Amino acid sequence: MSSYVLPRPRVAIAFHSGYGHTAVLAEAVRRGAEKAGAHVAFIPVDTITEEQWSELDAADAVIFGTPTYMGGASAGFHAFAEATGGRFVDGTWADKIAAGFTNSASKSGDKLNTLTFLSAFAAQHRMIWVTLGLAPGWNALEASEHDLNRLGFWIGAGASTPQDGGIDTVHSSDIATAEHLGARVAEQAAVFVAGRAALAGSADA
Repeated sequence: MSSYVLPRPRVAIAFHSGYGHTAVLAEAVRRGAEKAGAHVAFIPVDTITEEQWSELDAADAVIFGTPTYMGGASAGFHAFAEATGGRFVDGTWADKIAAGFTNSASKSGDKLNTLTFLSAFAAQHRMIWVTLGLAPGWNALEASEHDLNRLGFWIGAGASTPQDGGIDTVHSSDIATAEHLGARVAEQAAVFVAGRAALAGSADA
């Protein structure tokens, strides 16, 4: 009996981090994706290079990350988003897998607005959005703040870090949740790539 090995997808993490907290989450997303077998391109969008633009274009999946400032994505991420206009027109990222994560100081902090923006941004690029895929944690008497998805987001990964705390204060549960997101996207991308290959093979037969 033969066993089928899924291909290694190419996953890009395109993120902006103002004070380092979102970068900690991006690193966790990268670990999760790599552990799930993906080739990962790690791209801080405020210093993006032409080579990194090419990595985004070649990726099977892109995971977007930004802090939430004043109820929305950071100016640094918006500048990157607006710079993708040509790719929007050309459909360069159409049918790629997409997902997102964000961080703010408050438990809510209007992070949902940011995650909704990221999903709309992906939709305008005709990408395929992957949710967090976790039930909410920390929402019952016997639940714990150390549960995965302790803040209860569905559309993507949300984190809460004290506004006066350093990068060492990013919560361990939020880090683990970001790692879960990276693994989930890598796994879904692998299935997607395998499906495309199978369809191409049947068309050629």
